[in-house]
Amino acid sequence: MEDTFKQSYKMPPSEMTALSVYNVGHQRCTPRYQWGPGVRNHYLIHYVVSGCGVYETRGQRYSLQAGEAFLALPDTEITYYADENDPWEYVWVGFAGNDALPILQCTDFAPDCPTLRLENGEAFRQAVLRICEVRGAEFLHAVRMTGALYSALALLMRRANPSRVGDLASQYVRKAETYIAHHYALPLTVTDVAAFVGIDRSHLYTVFKQTLGVSPKEYLTEYRLRRACALLLEPALSVTAVANSVGFENNLYFSKVFRKRTGLSPSEYRARKGAAP
Repeated sequence: MEDTFKQSYKMPPSEMTALSVYNVGHQRCTPRYQWGPGVRNHYLIHYVVSGCGVYETRGQRYSLQAGEAFLALPDTEITYYADENDPWEYVWVGFAGNDALPILQCTDFAPDCPTLRLENGEAFRQAVLRICEVRGAEFLHAVRMTGALYSALALLMRRANPSRVGDLASQYVRKAETYIAHHYALPLTVTDVAAFVGIDRSHLYTVFKQTLGVSPKEYLTEYRLRRACALLLEPALSVTAVANSVGFENNLYFSKVFRKRTGLSPSEYRARKGAAP
């Protein structure tokens, strides 16, 4: 048997919230080498390069060999160990972030199916090793590692049902809608919403147009105006107070946008609805 080795890199806390690498490495194990039982606070994927071993989680036992991968879920007890006669060699990457679960849901991994045979296993191995190559403690390195991680995970998504990509877009939109519903009264921007969702502004625009047929800016404006219409039915609130309450800091701009949508000024809308003081 070739000499055993282990190359493991643990990353410092990252400022990136959409997706970040927690640890990455490459190991050729000794016979019966074992990790666990224990839990991780992040997702962890191992890909078996050669040899074989066993993975145990959620009361199930899986025997794996070269060309297969296994997924560990956060806060879920796992144990894995190398075969006594043909111990495995594997690469691994641990990661977390807002994009982690939606991406994994677009693969064939599932809580009751935590193992896969990869048709493009060599490409995945190279992608994980690329993460190792660009590692470092600076923010620049974190960006490079995250880019390499996206590339690696994209290789797993190739086996997914294409319809699930639409599910991913819907998840982004639902997350954005919830955030807007809780923060519309603040000076909220589309950039703020995209940052919370964990994707860039152009990607957010694309998923909104695909899913709802409107841009994020149009959705945010429409949401604010619907809330304004409801508040204008409260006689005690001035038009300025209504504007401020739905995130418009400029009363004149609020009136302009409101008229464009309804054909009426806020005061005319209030009068027509019978809520004038």
